[in-house]
Amino acid sequence: MSKSKKKQFDVNDMTPEEKLKFEIAQELGLGDRVIKDGWRCLTSKESGRIGGMITKRKRELRKEACQNEESSL
Repeated sequence: MSKSKKKQFDVNDMTPEEKLKFEIAQELGLGDRVIKDGWRCLTSKESGRIGGMITKRKRELRKEACQNEESSL
């Protein structure tokens, strides 16, 4: 048995974090590659880009939540 067993990628069984990551990968045109070959097929540059966009998106969501909270007071 191989040490690096290929984990099957299931689009329907993802955590919210994985959904966000996959959504960004699709926006960058990498979704089909991820489905076919898994996350390991991406280059470090592509992975870094996804990570940066996740951070940016989370920051925007937190800012939005704070603004909504302030407006409801």
